[in-house]
Amino acid sequence: MNAAEPNPYLTVVVFAVAAVLFALIPLGLARLWSKRFSPQKPGPDKNATYECGLESKGDAWVQFKSEYYLYAIIFLIFDVETIFLLPFAVAFSGLPVGAFVAMMIFVLLLVEGLIWAWKKGVLAWK
Repeated sequence: MNAAEPNPYLTVVVFAVAAVLFALIPLGLARLWSKRFSPQKPGPDKNATYECGLESKGDAWVQFKSEYYLYAIIFLIFDVETIFLLPFAVAFSGLPVGAFVAMMIFVLLLVEGLIWAWKKGVLAWK
């Protein structure tokens, strides 16, 4: 590598530092602003749990059914499928046969997952 050529990793490091600073500088400024301009007046009303202006009732730890998580995971699977299928459909005529075979394998794996979920009764709303 020539001494006049820039290091290729320098760009990555600069962008990584910029990304970290982009996140940390506003947080630091907000913290300084709160220390300087926000009065610290703790009290029972200020420290109370606030739920839409109503008094809190019951325990905050509520158990959810695991089916809700399964619905969310299945939604994410098919959402990701859509993300992969749209660019494939747009560039379909310019792709080689190998890309078509790879996409069909991908779709078949997802269909297999859907059939599994259907047989297990995950898709039945109770």
